[in-house]
Amino acid sequence: MSTYCIGDIQGCDDALARLLAEIGFSPSRDTAYLLGDLVNRGPDSAAVLRRCRAADGSLLPVLGNHDLHLLAVAHGVRPPSRRDTLDGILAAQDRAALLDWLRLQPLVRRVEHGAGHFLALHAGVLPQWDEAAVLEHAAEVEHMLRGPELGTFLGRMYGNAPDQWNDRLKGTDRLRVIVNALTRLRFCTPEGRMDFGSAESAPHAPPGLVPWFEVPARRTAQTVIAFGHWSTLGRLDRPKLLGLDTGCVWGGCLSAVRLGASLEEREHFQVQCPQAQQPGS
Repeated sequence: MSTYCIGDIQGCDDALARLLAEIGFSPSRDTAYLLGDLVNRGPDSAAVLRRCRAADGSLLPVLGNHDLHLLAVAHGVRPPSRRDTLDGILAAQDRAALLDWLRLQPLVRRVEHGAGHFLALHAGVLPQWDEAAVLEHAAEVEHMLRGPELGTFLGRMYGNAPDQWNDRLKGTDRLRVIVNALTRLRFCTPEGRMDFGSAESAPHAPPGLVPWFEVPARRTAQTVIAFGHWSTLGRLDRPKLLGLDTGCVWGGCLSAVRLGASLEEREHFQVQCPQAQQPGS
């Protein structure tokens, strides 16, 4: 029985199928944690969702910004982007089943492995949050995604403000900061003020900004975190960090890591992907 983490798939179902074959994945035996952005920009988002839904708990995703975008477009509260490739889902006969399955997925998973555990999430965490806060705040958003006010929540979810956490935040402002941190964050100030305009690689941080995982005194610094979202960062493999967005949809690779008996034992796998879209606007 093996445990894997897999980076951003973004609708590249053929690449996912080839990667699962490469690692010898067995749904009856193995478990893979998918680090968000299952859909969009690639050629077959519907097939990715169907594959995951049919896997009966062996392919376990967290939600990324593109997954939330799909839900917002499907509920008519967000216009589709000209670069979206979501029509296969939106026009599908099983659309309702796929969307209902997607909205039940969490933003963060705490995964027990060996003698330790790790957090699987899409983008990042704010420096003020410890592990318990990450899970608590993710649950606040998950409650809205699974509840009767889903459309209202999705309609209010978007925006870049507030850009910093405060325990006194309430309502839409509070939920928006949580969503933005967990599904969009790359850079922030040392004080935790989020930036949403920069997607450079970590060594080319804009002035005054640092990658979220390099903020001094980050309260999750001793928690192992596996994440995606940052294709220009590429694969990141540190004792407490595992970054796995290697730009599949842009003509890079789809990446997986097999965890060994401990979280420190890691075996990396990649399959090359055809370019589905050009980076940039």
